[in-house]
Amino acid sequence: MCGIVGAVSQKNIVEVLVEGLRRLEYRGYDSCGFAVMNGDDSQHLIERARTTARVSELASQGNDFYGTLGIAHTRWATHGKPDTQNAHPHISDGLIAVVHNGIIENYEVLRDELKALGYIFASETDTEVIAHLIHRAYTETKQVDLVAAVRSVLPRLHGAYAIGVIAQDQPDILIGARVGSPLVVALGDNENFLASDALALAGRAHSMLYLEEGDVAVLQAKGIQIIDAFGQVVQRAHKPMPAQADSVDLGPYQHYMQKEIFEQPRAISDTLANIASFGPELFNATAQEWQKFDQVLILACGTSYYSACVAKYWIEDLAGIPTQVEIASEYRYRTSVPNPKTLIVVVSQSGETADTLAALRHAQSLGHELTLAICNVDSSAMVRETRWKFLTKAGTEIGVASTKAFTTQLVALYVLAISLAKRAGRITPEQEKSLLRELRHLPKALQAVLALEPQIIAWSTHFAKWENALFLGRGMHYPIALEGALKLKEISYIHAEAYPAGELKHGPLALVTEKMPVVTVAPKDELLEKLKSNMQEVKARGGKLYVFADHDTEIASSEGIQVIRLPEHYGNLSPILHVVPLQLLAYHTACALGTDVDKPRNLAKSVTVE
Repeated sequence: MCGIVGAVSQKNIVEVLVEGLRRLEYRGYDSCGFAVMNGDDSQHLIERARTTARVSELASQGNDFYGTLGIAHTRWATHGKPDTQNAHPHISDGLIAVVHNGIIENYEVLRDELKALGYIFASETDTEVIAHLIHRAYTETKQVDLVAAVRSVLPRLHGAYAIGVIAQDQPDILIGARVGSPLVVALGDNENFLASDALALAGRAHSMLYLEEGDVAVLQAKGIQIIDAFGQVVQRAHKPMPAQADSVDLGPYQHYMQKEIFEQPRAISDTLANIASFGPELFNATAQEWQKFDQVLILACGTSYYSACVAKYWIEDLAGIPTQVEIASEYRYRTSVPNPKTLIVVVSQSGETADTLAALRHAQSLGHELTLAICNVDSSAMVRETRWKFLTKAGTEIGVASTKAFTTQLVALYVLAISLAKRAGRITPEQEKSLLRELRHLPKALQAVLALEPQIIAWSTHFAKWENALFLGRGMHYPIALEGALKLKEISYIHAEAYPAGELKHGPLALVTEKMPVVTVAPKDELLEKLKSNMQEVKARGGKLYVFADHDTEIASSEGIQVIRLPEHYGNLSPILHVVPLQLLAYHTACALGTDVDKPRNLAKSVTVE
């Protein structure tokens, strides 16, 4: 959610700002804007454009602007409704302009204080207090040093933030600062940049660096300076700037979500690349370190939480290690009993998920030193702050509704489960080779599942007529049912709920009528006969069953039951195969309804606020 781009140069940077925002559209937003100054103009006034339309509309406005210094932003509304007045950048008295990611938790106190001092607020946002506080520090207290003014304000801001700041009388200085929200500095030739995501500036600069907690960056066209939280000038490690990723090109697909669904065989191949055996080295751990824990706690949110729920079945079944899974946003707000011999696993696509990061830091504060990140972004805060890591290598995921990130997380967690089973001496060398062969067959198996798309499209025309749906699964396929329901409601806005099939008779069966489609995940496993009984409970009450069954489950289409057969049963890896048709069902239902598939309302890709 929310994206920041900033630039200082010796040439016009409006196009850079707008293109940067365009690349950040995938994060989700409901307004956007930029503020620029022309350093070649003696007045160098701050000029601003804002809109609640898409970045393409902002781009058309940008033709009328010229600036050598500027900041830009895509906003996902938290404080104040999504309208032009609340869109960033926010300007104080024509002098200070600010863009901000995150949340200022004490903004009400600061707002009241500033109102008492005569400041007039034009928005409902928490961000505007930052602009006014910096203005006051810069003028009323006679701090003519903009950097000092910004640094004096930061301790007063409680919460998480990444900010970009410019001042009307400093046309060659761009300031960035961060606490709890990511911010990148990118270095070019006689121009330098800020962004909340390196993707925004890919191909624009030759190198980059990540600001650390409390850092303030001072950017000019010909150089940068980093000041840490203690006021010391410091150096941060430079990294090569990523080239423009092919994955941001839509290609022949209608939406990014469709493209990413079909990229899953390739993404899983990349996740498994270079894995010849299982063990601690896959997680950058040593054999000695790998013996220090005797239980596992997985922390995650949303889709990543459902992948963790599947992993609980795998780890306890294969490795025999007690495993708990908790929603990260709840974990740190309850009293827990820490066990230093627990492996804390955090799962996140971006590695910047605010709730999961906060849960990780809370666990560390309780004395949990054994931490592992399963993540798609090597440079993320989560990867940097954990002891061990496993990168899923899913590639850039643009669609807000996660697909390939989810299946690669499942693969990573299965690799973890096998590695722990090997540690416990529960698999033989022959079994290890067999498990690796099964994993390597996954991309081919997924290709066969993707070939079912025409049958799923036919189902989607039915689902587009309904307002509610139930999803059923049993055992390790119950989290897959949860994920299927989440996908449908995320992008089609159809109300969907998932239940363990055995729970039907304990309440949800009351919802079943001829107007309630019931999607059932039906692999051929030890729970199949129980699941068939649950399906009969639905059929007897007039419910319409839509069943994704393995090829040899002996479930046939009949009155009230429609069946799509997956090409093969895949044992423990079955959840990875069964989630793909659920993704396709949600996608094509949303297409039939005409919703904005890649940018569903009210949602954001990278959830960087609590």
